[in-house]
Amino acid sequence: MKIAVGSTNPTKVKAVENVMRRIYGDVEVFGVEVDSGVSDQPIGLEETTRGAINRAKLALEKTGAHLGVGIEAGIYPFPRTLTGYLDIQVCAVASPDGVITIGHGPGFEYPPAVIEKILNEGVEVGIAMGELVNDLELKKKIGAIGVLSKGLLTRTELNEIAILMAMIPRLNPKLFFGKR
Repeated sequence: MKIAVGSTNPTKVKAVENVMRRIYGDVEVFGVEVDSGVSDQPIGLEETTRGAINRAKLALEKTGAHLGVGIEAGIYPFPRTLTGYLDIQVCAVASPDGVITIGHGPGFEYPPAVIEKILNEGVEVGIAMGELVNDLELKKKIGAIGVLSKGLLTRTELNEIAILMAMIPRLNPKLFFGKR
């Protein structure tokens, strides 16, 4: 089975590989550069979800793989948080039959200085967090969540949760699609 990821970010590709191997066994997972069709830093669930879907569909179209996977991180307004926003990873999985399944991972807050840069300067989270901790390659490694959780959760692991959630309908086709 061939699975195309709508990104070449190693944390996203590795996360897809980890989850899909647990589900399907022997799979070929590869990243492909696609345009998400949304801003570099999505704000709101709708924009973040649209970016994930666009990535999944384009990965599928460009490669002819069995599945296309799109992962998009974004912030969205959330009441009673310190900054007013949470970050989530949204995953979309597209198949040639036109079915798209969606899931997302847990939400967490960024430091206020990061949210301010995003909202006031239009800076992407990866850049704002990278500048804050003096690691401009942060998003390709443990990610902001790796730093903020003191290494208890990496970006790859965070993405894995979103991917697994997007696979729930596919793991239970009878319950979701009325077939085995």
